[in-house]
Amino acid sequence: MNVLNIEHISKIYGDKVIFDDASAGIHEGEKIGIVGINGTGKTSLLRMIAGEETPDGGQLVQKNGLTYAWLPQTPLFPKGATVASYAGNGTVEWKVLSNLTKLGITDYSAKIEELSGGQKRKVALAKVLAQDFDLLLLDEPTNHLDDSMIQWLEDYLRNYKGTVLMVTHDRYFLDRVCSKIFEISHGKIYSYDGDYSRFLELKAQREEMELASERKRQSILRIELEWAKRGCRARSTKQRARLERLEALKAGRVPLADDNVAMSSAQTRMGKKTIELHHVSKSFGNQKIVEDFSYTVPRKQRLGFIGPNGCGKTTLLKIIAGLMEPDSGFVDIGETIKIGYLAQEAPAIDPRQRVIDFIKEIGEFVLTEEGRISASEMLERFLFTPQMQYTPVEKLSGGELRRLYLLSVLMGGVNVLILDEPSNDLDIPTLTILEDYLSAFSGIVITVSHDRYFLDNVVDRIFVFDGVGHLRQYEGGYTDYLNARMKEEDYAEQLPEKEDKKAGEKETKSWKQDRPQKLKFTYKEQKEFETIDNDIEAAEGLVAKLDQEMMVNATDAGKLAGLLKQKEEAQAALDHLMERWVYLNDLAEKIEAQKG
Repeated sequence: MNVLNIEHISKIYGDKVIFDDASAGIHEGEKIGIVGINGTGKTSLLRMIAGEETPDGGQLVQKNGLTYAWLPQTPLFPKGATVASYAGNGTVEWKVLSNLTKLGITDYSAKIEELSGGQKRKVALAKVLAQDFDLLLLDEPTNHLDDSMIQWLEDYLRNYKGTVLMVTHDRYFLDRVCSKIFEISHGKIYSYDGDYSRFLELKAQREEMELASERKRQSILRIELEWAKRGCRARSTKQRARLERLEALKAGRVPLADDNVAMSSAQTRMGKKTIELHHVSKSFGNQKIVEDFSYTVPRKQRLGFIGPNGCGKTTLLKIIAGLMEPDSGFVDIGETIKIGYLAQEAPAIDPRQRVIDFIKEIGEFVLTEEGRISASEMLERFLFTPQMQYTPVEKLSGGELRRLYLLSVLMGGVNVLILDEPSNDLDIPTLTILEDYLSAFSGIVITVSHDRYFLDNVVDRIFVFDGVGHLRQYEGGYTDYLNARMKEEDYAEQLPEKEDKKAGEKETKSWKQDRPQKLKFTYKEQKEFETIDNDIEAAEGLVAKLDQEMMVNATDAGKLAGLLKQKEEAQAALDHLMERWVYLNDLAEKIEAQKG
């Protein structure tokens, strides 16, 4: 059943066409990811569905009584609101506070206006997810979330039974959550069934079919033009029809290819000495950010830092870049090192300044491997058309502004790139080009990122913050780190078993391994089968009781955190009992069948 139909919409901003007779349908229960180059209309589509914008033509038709929840990129909050007052306004308060705890927000008395941009988005996300809705609209929901929070959100959305429509650049997130992809390109909406990986395959097939159709059109057009040149007479009905077909062929639309960023930059030669950290320590009050950290960055290193929000990743990047002093220790930077630093937030730019003037302040020309390139040509390579170059900065979308900031960093002739969350607000095509550029970059790359796909494609070594000032080193990308962590955890779990073996005790096998070959219950299974219904009822009662206690203690951050942990343990025990119930009942049915 369709919950919403997008019917022949059009939208123009100034002289820029965003949508041109675009249509799509959204079915109940679908998890849809919206992708496309920045500025193509991804956020505009969400805003139209949310009722914050209207199309110039066409219409959006929704089913009667449709309710929605909407998370914009920049949420608005009541003036003077605290986390607690905002959480309790119009929603089930304990659900919001539970979500806030999952997202790392525990100071409910804090004024929202004093929070960072990332914390504000977490507060808004926590409230949005606590609402009752049929359709969930999310604009870049993973921005500012660390790995564990992203995984929690993935699980939430996968288990949510309603409909989700979201814009995100996180390609692993799209793969794990989405059942359909909407691609916005050249004013149209293309729909693909499947996750992000399937979308890539289907898009390639669509483009190949369009090219094949265009080749066929051109071939027929040549034949028809030759016929027309021979001096045909448009007297007969057949000849007139053929001339009309020729005109139709000539007017046919050539398939449009997506524009791509062409990244190139000047690079300064790097000497033998790079960046050396000697016994660096940094604290804020009682919180240790880095303690006695020493490391020499090799030439051509691709280094990634990961860890929970607030652990100090950005602080360490600033220390490495020379933007912040450590409490003790020092950073020794080689004389030939030239650092380009991409911060999470773009520096303040005069909103009335034209795009071309902002870049010309860095340099009228830049020397690249291809030679001398003008500021205007560099802007064109970053998808700023000549017309866009003379528009004020305030007219740019968030993604376009991020792309402009990235260009300004690359134009500095740097040989070390320090990138703090570079994937924030960048579209997937630009991210792909950036990953290719960084792979070919002859200097050093140091990055903080929560984009797991980006880390897999870029870094060759990862340092993980443990939250108390220590960093642990892993080789490879993000998936390599995960695999290493899983092996460490498996090894840790096996240690007691190995000690038992040494003591001559027999290793205990799992219930799956102990399943009898003959179709009969063991004594233990028979006793378990007799009591498992009561055990499940008791476990369900405990989960419900903990839910009730969480509602009562919703404003007590400390107690709520403890109750959440208890509920997770109780839910895990209930899930295990349900698995056992399925196994035991299946075995009981087979035993009865065997008797028959």
